[in-house]
Amino acid sequence: MSLHELNRVFGTRIKEIRISKGLTQEKLAEHLQIHRTFVGQIERAEKNISLSTLGKIAEKLEINVAELLKEQQSK
Repeated sequence: MSLHELNRVFGTRIKEIRISKGLTQEKLAEHLQIHRTFVGQIERAEKNISLSTLGKIAEKLEINVAELLKEQQSK
């Protein structure tokens, strides 16, 4: 899997889980102490993030880090 593909899968998963938990980009960004637009850039695979931010995202979404990297099968 290329780095771009990994970022795309990761961003898509964050968005899916964030929405399923009823969180806005703004609320997630507030918890992570980052700007809302940065959350959008992560979800669109436009930005890379640090491991500490990855851990904070997983914590806020109440999910294992590995789950953020799993591509969902077609529903």
